[in-house]
Amino acid sequence: MPSFAEAARRGEFVVTAEVTPPKGGAVEHMVQQALHLKGRVHGVNITDGSRAVLRMSSWAACLVLQRQGLDPICQMTCRDRNRIALQADLMGASALGLNNILALTGDPIRAGDFPQARAVFDLEAVRLLRLIAALNQGQDGNEKKLPDGATHLFAGAAVDPQLASWSSLEKRFARKIEAGAQFFQSQLIVDFDRLDQFMTKIARPYGKPVLAGIFLLKSAKNAQFINKNVPGVQIPEAIIQRLAEASDPLEAGIAIAAEQVQAARQLCQGVHIMAVRREDLIPTILDRAGVDPLREPSHDSR
Repeated sequence: MPSFAEAARRGEFVVTAEVTPPKGGAVEHMVQQALHLKGRVHGVNITDGSRAVLRMSSWAACLVLQRQGLDPICQMTCRDRNRIALQADLMGASALGLNNILALTGDPIRAGDFPQARAVFDLEAVRLLRLIAALNQGQDGNEKKLPDGATHLFAGAAVDPQLASWSSLEKRFARKIEAGAQFFQSQLIVDFDRLDQFMTKIARPYGKPVLAGIFLLKSAKNAQFINKNVPGVQIPEAIIQRLAEASDPLEAGIAIAAEQVQAARQLCQGVHIMAVRREDLIPTILDRAGVDPLREPSHDSR
């Protein structure tokens, strides 16, 4: 199958999905869910302490999935590591062939299950991107040569096209591009007019892949929970009503997600699908949206 980086660079419509690592030492359930995505997505994101909740390290879970023939995208947050630890993990990821990195600042400690923990935040996402760029050029964060060679990392960043401040969105996006971001995955998108404006006015001139975040809503209650607990997201009342009135809310959620994939396909270079413990339904969403299974890239034999 084509790698995520290859497909993104070629300008293909790329599909990624998110998988949560286990809370413990057993990986069987994570692997079982992730294998549903094989041949359907270009890359599988493994979260790194999402919402500051303790789970297996992203790079370890990525290595497990890489051994299953999947192309993982290792999320790396600045919340829990200083710049020494970040560089150490990035060099280790590169050595293991875990080259896709999503650079994130990280959710606040108070949101998670260890609110008494001490946050680090030695760096944030833009400076982490700059650090990755330096490592790829064979230098450490002190601009000293790496005696054992450069890393080979394909770094990306998060973006929220629905951010209230348009000027802040524009400046932050440009800074991430300047720092070396090669792709962007967006937060959950519900306002596709806003996404269209973002692509036209800000993102498209830079020519970097933007993947729209698509979330599988399982019920009206699920949508209301997101509105209450996920900053910056406001699922429209019409969608909540559609889920509430459906005889099968999960089926309605699949239909909504498929419609959103179709809408995103007209606006940007890919989608990032979040199904939270129902990754097995992602192929159904893609089928409904008319997104074909992946094919091996053709080679001219002449």
